[in-house]
Amino acid sequence: MKTAVILAAGQGKKLWPYASCRPKAMIPVCNQPVIERQVSQLMQLSFGRIIIVAGPFSEQIRHQFRDAAQVSVIEAADSRGTADALSRAARLVYQDCLVLYGDVVLDLSDLKRLSDKLSDSENSVLVTKLDNESASDHICCRIGQSQDPDNCQVTEIAGHPRGSGYYRFAAFSLKQPFIPYLAVNSGIFEKLDVGVMPTHEQHLELSLIDWMKDGQVIRAIVTEKGSVDIDKPWHILMANYAMTVHMCERLTRTQISEQASIDETAKIDGHVTLGKGSRIGYHVIIQGNVIIGDHTVIENGAIIEGNVVIGDHCRIENYCHISSGTTIGSHCVVSHCAEISGMLMDGVYLYHYMEISGLVGTNTDIGAATVCGSLRFDDRETLHRVRGRLEQPPHFANATYIGDYCRTGVNATIMPGCKTGLHSIIGPGVVLKKDLPDKTLIQVEQQLTTKEWGPEKYGW
Repeated sequence: MKTAVILAAGQGKKLWPYASCRPKAMIPVCNQPVIERQVSQLMQLSFGRIIIVAGPFSEQIRHQFRDAAQVSVIEAADSRGTADALSRAARLVYQDCLVLYGDVVLDLSDLKRLSDKLSDSENSVLVTKLDNESASDHICCRIGQSQDPDNCQVTEIAGHPRGSGYYRFAAFSLKQPFIPYLAVNSGIFEKLDVGVMPTHEQHLELSLIDWMKDGQVIRAIVTEKGSVDIDKPWHILMANYAMTVHMCERLTRTQISEQASIDETAKIDGHVTLGKGSRIGYHVIIQGNVIIGDHTVIENGAIIEGNVVIGDHCRIENYCHISSGTTIGSHCVVSHCAEISGMLMDGVYLYHYMEISGLVGTNTDIGAATVCGSLRFDDRETLHRVRGRLEQPPHFANATYIGDYCRTGVNATIMPGCKTGLHSIIGPGVVLKKDLPDKTLIQVEQQLTTKEWGPEKYGW
């Protein structure tokens, strides 16, 4: 029986505000949690045993897989790093195994290439070339040149290095003789660029460095479809956009499920997958390929651009506009001239005359005429502050990031790049120019002047 371990014990602090109420591995990508997608992929590859090492909010992961006999969950909220987390799982593993990070989105074809390496005699890693991302944000590696992309060799492992030509780790195929190296992990990178300040954490990659020091070889497989490491808020939008486009572009014909229907006045220029009991109604315009879940109603002049994924039990109606590459969760309402570009998690309400560009968390109610700025007056990209550090996102820097269980008032304006924390409220008329912490209400303090008035003051 093939075994895989998914490491999902991270704190997710750099993902604020979206890890304030869920594990990073439960972040949805095209309306499916990352870790659920991973488990599904592993089952397709005939893995009969999957061990998840979970940290904060582990009960959500247990609930997600409560009916999956192949999946077991280990608690590791006090984990000292990925090597420590894997070491705890290794006590239950008596064979070579595949190891995945629970917050990395991978294509099934690339995961299969790594899975095929389980029969080899050497450790192997699946890596993604760093193109638009800085190597100084990652633990990464260099690999030797090879005509065979499935048989490169790792030549160096580095902690947040400067320079180019590096690859980011995505998954691992590990042999049993490697497991003892986890227990003696030092937690410190010894070889660093001058000025780099490492944290004390038992990274799995440190044990791989020790393995290489002892003369062992690590093979590298370069992803063909790429991967997304969901570490910061903009990575959620990156993963959802890429997956939405990928899923929609694969459609080659329209598929209408039972009890679903398309009104004869609807204009569809593309292919549609329409779920059970769903309906595309009066004068709807769809300009490309769209995937629609079950029991969702789209009607009354709604305009949807191509490459859009919409969940179950939604109402999309009344001349709203949904931009290409957008993902909409289940139980959402997008109505009356609302515009959305980006991603809505489950239970989001967009009603009257609003423009949302970015990511909106679960069960958030957006007030009428709320506007999210997506273009700065200087036409530049917004710098983001992540745990005190200024960072330049490679994509979606000017998007707005609204947390879970939030509300906005009428005519609220959220400037490019701003984030709002869990359980927060932006009051009517507020122009939000900086991040709003968790559990915070911000409102305008209005000063009023009262004067006498009447016919004698005006015209008589």
